[in-house]
Amino acid sequence: MSTPERRTTALVLVGIVLLSLNLRPAAVSIGPVLDEIRDAFSMSGPTAGLLTSLPVIGFAVFGAMAPAAAHRIGLHRVTLLALVAAVVGLTGRALTGSEALFLALSMLALAGMAMANVLLPSLVKLHFPDRIGFITAIYTTALSTGLTAALMLTVPLSDALGGWRWGIGAWALVAAVAAVPWIALATQDRHLEVTPRTISFRDVARTRLGLAMAGFFGLQSLQAYAVFGWFATLWRDSGYGATTAGILAGLVAGTSIPLSLWLPNVLVRSANPAMVLFVVIATYPVGYVGLMVAPYALAPLWAVVVGVGTVTFPLILTLIGLRARTPEGTAALSAFTQSTGYLIAVAGPFTIGVVHTATGGWNIPLLLLLVLALPLFALAAYVTRPIYVEDQLGVDGFSEPRRG
Repeated sequence: MSTPERRTTALVLVGIVLLSLNLRPAAVSIGPVLDEIRDAFSMSGPTAGLLTSLPVIGFAVFGAMAPAAAHRIGLHRVTLLALVAAVVGLTGRALTGSEALFLALSMLALAGMAMANVLLPSLVKLHFPDRIGFITAIYTTALSTGLTAALMLTVPLSDALGGWRWGIGAWALVAAVAAVPWIALATQDRHLEVTPRTISFRDVARTRLGLAMAGFFGLQSLQAYAVFGWFATLWRDSGYGATTAGILAGLVAGTSIPLSLWLPNVLVRSANPAMVLFVVIATYPVGYVGLMVAPYALAPLWAVVVGVGTVTFPLILTLIGLRARTPEGTAALSAFTQSTGYLIAVAGPFTIGVVHTATGGWNIPLLLLLVLALPLFALAAYVTRPIYVEDQLGVDGFSEPRRG
């Protein structure tokens, strides 16, 4: 590898890590200060439920557009535009006094992150085709770090800087820094040959693999966004203050950081990858039962247990790279898996909020989340099989027999 190629590779890796750090603050920085935001806008319960559901709505709608946008504009250029959208949205929503504009600007920031979220596996496949497990582990660890930081630091930043607007607005600066390497990388798209698309969103929708991947992604996302959208409130209702509740929510996310660095490689190398997923999934029911029994006294323990469950996210991202043979197949599978998955997940945070308001407690919402975690076991057994989306589509150039 020549010196310019090494520099480009290093720049791509730095860009991917910085991008990953910014994929979740726009979504989860709301949770720790949700009560303050509701008071500021006199926000109703259903509107608050909509606000916590915006991440999955944005990821469902805009994630589906990512491969077509990348094909027309360029993979690296779209990534840069996604970060610009995040900066504008995060800045604007921290300044506005309008509830409607707050929701709209939140959606703008989330739209950028949704497109980047879908394109990341394709960037890894393009630049690091022989190191998918290793690079996925790195960027999902960075993603978990950004998620944890947003959950744990938003309240302290709000207190230190003068209010919740500063707390959620500070993440715009982090997104602006992340855009810098992509300004240079965006010029690479001029030199890439544009080829006809052979695998579309609709093509993936016709495969059993695509449907199973989307189902798994949707149900695990439903769990994660319900947890990160409402568990800070759950712990506040249980008797903790806002700062401690935010720290507990951060502990959920922080638990996934070392596991995100380790488990994707374990999954890639395991002779029985389904068992890896089974063990991770099982922590969700255990944690939910624990929260029903002792939400205050054993809160740190259950935060860690539920945090292990959230590692289903980096594991399914790893599988996206493994279940396709080409960058184009990876992009199409990623778009369908994530956008359709988030469409499935959209009801999660909203429904949990509505059920909590209707029942006045957390046991019924937790029981609902427990039931919705169970289908993940069957889906995990299928998506960990050695099958490929190109094989199930019969794409020219891939003549191996179809499996699954």
